[in-house]
Amino acid sequence: MSVTTLLALFGGLGMFLLGMNMMSESIEKAAGAKLRGILEFFTKNTFSGMIVGMIFTAIIQSSSACTVMVVSFVNSGLMTLYQAAGVIFGSNIGTTVTAQLVSFDLSKYAPIFLLGGVLVVMFSKKQTTFVKIASILMGFGVLFTGLDAMSSSMAGLKTDPRIISLFSSLTSPLLGIIVGTLLTAVIQSSSVTVSILLLMCKEGLLDLPIAMFIILGCNIGACTSALLASATGTKDAKRAAMIHFLFNVIGTVVIYIILKVASGPVLDGFGAISSNDPGRIVANAHTIFKIFQTIIIFPFSKYLVKLTYVVVPGEEEKIGYRESYQLKFIGNKALFNPATAVVNAINELERMASLASENLNRAMNALITLDQEDIDEVYAVEDNINYLNTEITHYLVKINQMTLPIEDQKSLGSLFHVANDIERIGDYARGIADSAVKRKDGGINFTKEAQRELGEMLNMVNTLLRFAIEMFYTNSEEHLQDIINLEEGVDEKELELQRAHVARLANQECTPESGMIFADVTGGLERIADHATNLAFSVLSEETLAIAKAGSKDQVGGKAG
Repeated sequence: MSVTTLLALFGGLGMFLLGMNMMSESIEKAAGAKLRGILEFFTKNTFSGMIVGMIFTAIIQSSSACTVMVVSFVNSGLMTLYQAAGVIFGSNIGTTVTAQLVSFDLSKYAPIFLLGGVLVVMFSKKQTTFVKIASILMGFGVLFTGLDAMSSSMAGLKTDPRIISLFSSLTSPLLGIIVGTLLTAVIQSSSVTVSILLLMCKEGLLDLPIAMFIILGCNIGACTSALLASATGTKDAKRAAMIHFLFNVIGTVVIYIILKVASGPVLDGFGAISSNDPGRIVANAHTIFKIFQTIIIFPFSKYLVKLTYVVVPGEEEKIGYRESYQLKFIGNKALFNPATAVVNAINELERMASLASENLNRAMNALITLDQEDIDEVYAVEDNINYLNTEITHYLVKINQMTLPIEDQKSLGSLFHVANDIERIGDYARGIADSAVKRKDGGINFTKEAQRELGEMLNMVNTLLRFAIEMFYTNSEEHLQDIINLEEGVDEKELELQRAHVARLANQECTPESGMIFADVTGGLERIADHATNLAFSVLSEETLAIAKAGSKDQVGGKAG
């Protein structure tokens, strides 16, 4: 085997891997957010999840990317294990599309795709849909150009006696499974490994019987990405990765037994439906193995999920507001994946917003009851909120440097402002706790009327906060008009309470000291309402935001600071 042949082989492999990566990244960047939305919405049951997983993986050309995304969804609480099981089953079928495409030998069209894609990308200044499609086609062209280079170099290998001797010695089924597992674990893609296997069989370098067992090994090796991704995740994330692993191990054992018992008839059947083309036989075997696995395991999906609880026992430690300085979605227990990076940030921000909302009510309760434990708790949680703000901001800076889906990239800027708005809500809650300390230390009393008025204003702010957090988290505009009306109502309420406060002072029904605290608290509640409105408006498009602003009495964020 000459150095030139070896270099051509590895060069072709490099181009093939580059093309796969370009296609996958371009598709995820162009439609990752939409595909993710489909993945979230249409996975309410195992069967629909399986169909979506199959289509999703066929589009992005990577079961590893799909399963890692699913593991990330489970880790974030966006998907249950039962929903994840269906998607994982489907992704195992969808991943066979790559080998099917390779088996049809589209290499002669590669230069057209490659040149066309390059010209569009080079001479287009804007990232239009046409340019995104061109990037995908460019990856497609690189992939098949690399495939052609590998095929040409392999044609020269079949005359080398050392190569023939090496592959002829590979006859043990178990060894074939081990080789397939290790190769796929290293390459991190069963599609690539099976494609290489397909070319080897087509060039006569490898016998079809042993290729069947190597395919089984490829299926197990494909689990590596999800297992590694889940290593630092929650227990449910580990269980989701284990579903993928057990699915392939159980399927491999069953198919291994069938091949050992009736390999001849099985190969004859594959040959009959593949026109005895070795490449088509490998591609069809890969697809049929996956479909067969799904058929036999799907009815027992619930039991497979339950088995993961045996393999990964125990419950996840819950994070409450008392456990300070802990991240749930983007910390040590989080899984980083570009397709879900923004989703994880939104989850962490929603958790931070809930802490701030709870702390506001704790602070208001402390203002009335003067409970020292509540006051201390407000300060402790506020420190936690400040910590979350810092860590989330650092995370947003980090992912801003990554290749994200275009829709996620657009929304990233607003998330920095969201973190700041939530942190400011926390600051005002701390200010109310400071007022509680002043009341307690100075023996300052509030009238019953003042307490009632503060309670009314707090109820309005609480409703606004609840709607705002829901709108931010779900991206739903259901309560948009309610938020606008409540924000205006809070502004009017502050003016009304200030007038009532002045009247009480004039009638000497309260002291100047209590009046100052009352004014500070109502002003703080009004500003919290402004920040909550900012939080809700962060998910709106520029056009919708302009309409919302026009319909609102105050410009959004005009008073927030």
